[in-house]
Amino acid sequence: METHPDGVVWIVVNRPQKHNALARGVLAQLAQAVSDAGAQAQTRFIVLSGAGERFFAAGGDLVELSSVRDAAATTEMAEQSRAALDAVRNCPVPVLAYLNGDAIGGGAELALACDMRMQARHARIGFIQARLAISSAWGGGPDLCQLVGGARAMRMMGRAELIDADLALQWGLADVVVADGPAGADLQEFLAPLRGCAPQVLRGIKAQTVAWRQGASYDNRRAVERQQVLKTWLHDDHWRASDQFLTRSAK
Repeated sequence: METHPDGVVWIVVNRPQKHNALARGVLAQLAQAVSDAGAQAQTRFIVLSGAGERFFAAGGDLVELSSVRDAAATTEMAEQSRAALDAVRNCPVPVLAYLNGDAIGGGAELALACDMRMQARHARIGFIQARLAISSAWGGGPDLCQLVGGARAMRMMGRAELIDADLALQWGLADVVVADGPAGADLQEFLAPLRGCAPQVLRGIKAQTVAWRQGASYDNRRAVERQQVLKTWLHDDHWRASDQFLTRSAK
């Protein structure tokens, strides 16, 4: 985990020799790192990435999972892994995925647990679980249906299709295509407005999207909005920004 002075936290899954496979221990560490970063008041947003350039993250560690052979063990595995990804989904600050390489299987589920996805030009995203004669297990199936709709979710999962960056952008799987690496203009220009957004504002926005994602009622989502505008409207940052705007307008 690397924390920058501007409140941006980068978390890297560092198992390039294993295609950044998401073993249970890796998922637990990832969830803890996200929770720790989200608990810091100065954190603006989190970026998740994988080590190297080939994989953002592969699915579960198949060697580890080979011992999961009955209903109880399968349920335990799925619930533990889904809980780890829920730490991303429910983190109080935005979590962005930088797909430095392919996000496949459980790695695709992790990518969709994030709030936005920045996809490298060469990277692909795929729910390829059907190649192992299984379906998604970590909450990624519902996320996929919610994001791209039932027909495209069926296409991706049923055909175990790997979606390239351009199609991912067209479908809304990706929010930006990055052609020049993590330090290049594509990613930095996409992140610049978020870096300029006050941390409490980003938290207020995230609270609303979490409520929507969890299926909260319309009235409950409106209540969340009201709570968050009280926190942001009454903050000194709002009045400083308002005064600056009025000063510029008066010139």
